[in-house]
Order: sequence, then C-alpha cells, then structure tokens
Amino acid sequence: MKYVSTRGKAPELDFEAAMLTGLARDGGLYVPATIPRMETDQIAALSGLSYEETAFRVMRPLVGDSFSDDEFRGAIARAYAGFGHVARAPLKQLAPNHFLLELFHGPTLAFKDFAMQLIGQLFELALKRRGERVTIVGATSGDTGSAAIEAFRGLDAVDVFILFPDGRVSEVQRRQMTTVTDANVHALAVKGDFDDCQARVKDMFNDFAFRDEVRLAGVNSINWARVLAQVVYYFYAAVSLGAPHRPVSFTVPTGNFGDIFAGFIAKRMGLPIDRLVVATNQNDILHRCLSGQGYVKGETRPSISPSMDIQVSSNFERALFYAYGCDGAAVAQLMEELSAQGGFGVSQGALEALREDFDSGSASEDETRAAIAATLRESGELICPHTAVAVKVANQLRAAAVPMITLATAHPAKFPAAVEQASGVHPPLPPRMADLYDRPERLTRIANDLGAIEDHIRGQIAK
Repeated sequence: MKYVSTRGKAPELDFEAAMLTGLARDGGLYVPATIPRMETDQIAALSGLSYEETAFRVMRPLVGDSFSDDEFRGAIARAYAGFGHVARAPLKQLAPNHFLLELFHGPTLAFKDFAMQLIGQLFELALKRRGERVTIVGATSGDTGSAAIEAFRGLDAVDVFILFPDGRVSEVQRRQMTTVTDANVHALAVKGDFDDCQARVKDMFNDFAFRDEVRLAGVNSINWARVLAQVVYYFYAAVSLGAPHRPVSFTVPTGNFGDIFAGFIAKRMGLPIDRLVVATNQNDILHRCLSGQGYVKGETRPSISPSMDIQVSSNFERALFYAYGCDGAAVAQLMEELSAQGGFGVSQGALEALREDFDSGSASEDETRAAIAATLRESGELICPHTAVAVKVANQLRAAAVPMITLATAHPAKFPAAVEQASGVHPPLPPRMADLYDRPERLTRIANDLGAIEDHIRGQIAK
C-alpha cells in the first residue's frame, strides 16, 4: 500500500513511513494511492463483531506490510483497553431515526482518543524496530493535544510538544495538557489563535534543517494514520444500524475536516453513506465554501465550541485533491493562493464533486445553547457544545427515510461552564479525573514566533 502527497511532488511512502513523516516534504498531505473497496459481504460480516475486530478488518488493507497481523492486532487491543465503555463507541437514540455516536469514552474524553491511542502504539512498535527517537510537535484547538500527550507520555523514544492558543481552550482541556508530570511532555501556550499554532507547526515541518535535526514527527489530523483510525467508527456505527443493506448519513461537528474526511474514505471503501453533513459554528469557512462562496479566511471568533474555532481546515486539502481529480499541481496552486491571498475560488466542477458527498450547515452561539437545552429536555442526553452544533444542523438537514448518526465528539464535562449555562446542569468529570482541578500545572507561554518555538524545542528535547 503506497501513499502519495496531495501536492504531487513528494516521494511515495508506505504506511509506516507516511505515519512517521506526517506532513509531506512538498507541504502536502498523504493519501492512499488507491482506496481499497470492501465488498458487500465483507461489510455485512462486520455485524456483531467487537470494535477491535472491526478496526482490524477495516484498516488492515490500508496498512499494507508495515505491521504483521499479530503486531497490528496487539496494537489495536492495547489502544482501546482503557476505554470506559465496552462498546467503545456506543450509539444512543435521540429521536426516531436520529442517533448519537458517543466518541468520548477514551482516556481524555474526546474522539481524538480513537486515533491517538492507536498511533501511540504503532509509533512505539516502529521506533523500537528502527532504533530511533522522534520529536512530536502538534497544534491543538483543544482535544488533540491532550489525546496526543496521553498516548505518548512516558515513552522513551518520543518527546512531545503541543502548541495551544493561550486562553482559547477550556480549563479542562488546558489542565489535561498541563497537569501531566512525565518529563517528555511539553505544553506550549502560544500567544495567538489555533490557526497561528497550526501555521507554526507547518512552518517547522517546512524548515527541513530543523525538521531533520530534531527528527520531527506530526500527529495532528494531517497525519494519515489519524484519519485511518477514525474511518473505523463509521463502519461500526453504520453496520449497527443495518448497513450495508440500507444507507445511513452522518453529521460531524467540523473544525479541521479530519473527522468528516474519514467518513469520505469510508464511503469510498464501499460503506453506503448517503450524506456527510459538515456542521460548523460561527467560524464557518467550510459552510461558506460548500455554499459556493469560495474558501476565504475570515477572523477567528472565539466561541463556546472552541475546538472548531478554525479558519484554515487543513484536511480540506485532501477533499480538494479528490474533487480536482487527484491533480496535485492544481491543489498546490490553490494552497499557494491561500497562503498569498488568504483564500481561493473553487472551480464549478470541483464544487459539484464536493457537493456529491457533502452537505453543510452552521449554528450560532444561541442556536448551540438552544440545542444543548432541547436535547436534554427531549431525550435526557447532556451534550457538549460541539455535539450541539452538529445536532442543530442534523435536525435541519436530515431526511426521514435515512438514519442520521450525529457524532458526539466530546464529553460535556470538558466544557462545564457552557453546558451549565445552556442547560442548568453542571456536568461532573468522571471519577478517574475528579482531582483534575487540584493537580499542579506545568506549561510554557511563548510568542507566536517560529524561531522562539524552535529554540525552545532544541533546548528541551532529550539528547
């Protein structure tokens, strides 16, 4: 199984190399050279299987020869052993033909755990085999950072540096990153917004001298292995509701586009997905783009769903690659326009290709709060603000004949102030995290400056 860059100029890599590399050296993102299809009987055979066995069967064709069956099964088993629900990703019914897919039963209470816990296991296998160590650098709008830290904390062959926007994540999200005591973990509070953090990470990957000096690796959603691990729960949920014998739709609260792009891959693999609905908050660049207004950056406005406060959705580049017929040069040109001009137009043919798979909608702050309150009142389910954005959009766009699965991407206790304000209910942390507010914090505040960040990393990595 080979992987190619969305910009067409980086060398093809196998799965392991693509995972360890993260961002391609031409600035693009890795995607599979071909997407294997699962036959109808193979999808039907997933019915009743454990999450772990489903994960093995769905991902195995895309991993190729990088890991043996025993290695891969072992990594999957270890990745999900610490989840707090035996189903790993249980479905809850909100209304007739509307279901909530709970993705917050992992160690950091967010959907990122599904991918990050697995990547941690696969990195450890690969690095031990190679006798190498790496420096992992990531940007987070809230949940990726804590999930990465939890997955890589204490590993001998890895130093982890997570950049997050100072003052723009929830207190629970921040403390999950800053209260970890392992020496190989470093939380960096950047003076800026998430897009600044993400841009500095990309800058580091494009500074090839620094990249090679510290052996840089990335685990943001730009890393293909992140997307692949998220493909699994689309199959798991759809089969639970009758796939492949009937189609389903999904609504996904979307910031960086990685989670919903995993649904696109699932559909390309043969899962009968009717619609993939992009749900955005007031930072609605994706909704505006899919509505025909071009992909143009605006000002990032802080919201009660901070993990979606993004104006540059990195994984959208992958969707554009397929919408433009896998033309890497065309994608590279669009990304140059984005960098130089702050946006670009999408051709009519590409827009039509995107609309074949994706619908979109947005939710204001008031609509998000109303969705939290209404969901609790009508179904008894307390949901986080990101999930509420998706529930609002799903209720607006779902069709009566096709089951809609809305992704619940985080536990409500990660956003207690917003949830309590909207519902009157204070969501408690699970018992294993009950002392989070009492733990001492350890973080470094740093300027939004590439040189300062690189110098700090050089000084902190284990020699």
